[in-house]
Amino acid sequence: MADPIGAITEAFTSFLFGKVETTRLPVRTSTGQAQAVYLPTAAPGLGDSGVIIGREVYSGKGYIYDPFQLYGQQLPAPHWLVLGESGNGKSALEKTYVLRQLRFRDRQVVVLDAQGEDGVGEWNLIAEELGITPIRLDPMAALDGGIRLNPLDPAITSTGQLALLRTIIEVAMGHGLDERSGFALKVAHAYVNQTIVDRQPVLTDIVEQLRHPEADSAEAMNVDIDDVRAWGLDVALVLDRLVDGDLRGMFDGPTTAGIDLSAPLIVFDLSHIDRNSIAMPILMAIVGVWLEHTWIRPDRKKRIFLVEEAWHIINSPFVAQLFQRLLKFGRRLGLSFVAVVHHLSDVVDGAAAREAAAILKMASTRTIYAQKADEARATGRVLGLPRWAVEIIPTLTPGIAVWDVNGNVQVVKHLITEAERPLVYTDRAMTEDALALQLAADAEAEAEERAAAAVEQRLAQEAAEADAYGGPSYGSTVA
Repeated sequence: MADPIGAITEAFTSFLFGKVETTRLPVRTSTGQAQAVYLPTAAPGLGDSGVIIGREVYSGKGYIYDPFQLYGQQLPAPHWLVLGESGNGKSALEKTYVLRQLRFRDRQVVVLDAQGEDGVGEWNLIAEELGITPIRLDPMAALDGGIRLNPLDPAITSTGQLALLRTIIEVAMGHGLDERSGFALKVAHAYVNQTIVDRQPVLTDIVEQLRHPEADSAEAMNVDIDDVRAWGLDVALVLDRLVDGDLRGMFDGPTTAGIDLSAPLIVFDLSHIDRNSIAMPILMAIVGVWLEHTWIRPDRKKRIFLVEEAWHIINSPFVAQLFQRLLKFGRRLGLSFVAVVHHLSDVVDGAAAREAAAILKMASTRTIYAQKADEARATGRVLGLPRWAVEIIPTLTPGIAVWDVNGNVQVVKHLITEAERPLVYTDRAMTEDALALQLAADAEAEAEERAAAAVEQRLAQEAAEADAYGGPSYGSTVA
């Protein structure tokens, strides 16, 4: 039975103040409209363990990334592709990432530094700060006691040496070795390794053996010795370039003693090599195989291999195949490969399109800085980015990038500390001029304001589209 006193009280209260409680039907709406009402909606982060990158633009949350922490949970592979035009912050991101990784004691980094400034590599300042001497590969310096890397170093297995020799020759020739040339190279290499035991074999030994093959090698295959010599002639001419040509001095002698492969940071300074010449992919091949056999070991260390101007690698089918093999060490021995590329079209439309596709597939993390609209659309198609990300890429300001971590796509502002700032800017004037530093800080603040305005505009657009079409807009998310 209803309480009569309670009923009288409720009636009197309603008479004086109106109905205190009302009953409303539930409101049905789209995710796009819900986002416009509740702006703090944001995608989940990557956890709180690893290296701080900056903050996520839409929500303002801190953004933390570490491929070694995420591997096996959110990442199928620890490899990372960084894309974007010059001047947008790729270099600063790479350098701060390495500096922050090196704060962990079980990290080790190798950098192939192809950019030059003031006669030294771009990573020279960081190397100096850490008390490390870069390994500067320079044909002119090599002739005067500079750094040498020996493709026939005993630290490399016999199989690895032969594979490296084939890669060098195929890169230089622009096509694969035929069976006869391959046979001539194989028997010359085998003979040199068997007969030279009192010192490191060198390329000069291979060239000499190709020019003057042993009769035993011809008899074993029941062919004429003159045929074996003819088969190896082109191979000898290519290798002679490393011995007595424009690349002489860097690879035609024993490996320089004292190269410290236990240092936390190892920098190969390639800034004195013409990036557009055939020398660069040959050099990349030699360094890659040399590291594979002398640096990567099952010692529980987490290793990062960062390659500037990586399109020189991916654009050569033979070198790309070599690096595909190197990338497979990521799962077994804890190697994270970081490739820095200006334009994806440099590789996907090049001579090594198939190999490039395989390498890109291995990169579970992709960071894309500002690109022109056409390039952004092409990048989006290749990488499978959502439409909203493709649309925002041309509007990104320096320091802000789209991050795609195995499908988790967010817009991230990279943050640089005052201690890091003098070490990471490519332009030295930015670190030496106080006014320039202030201008850079002002530009960052302005970029942040524009990014926030773009977010608000995008959310409003999605809400309007949802109202117009009666459903959620493309790319909308739910809290």
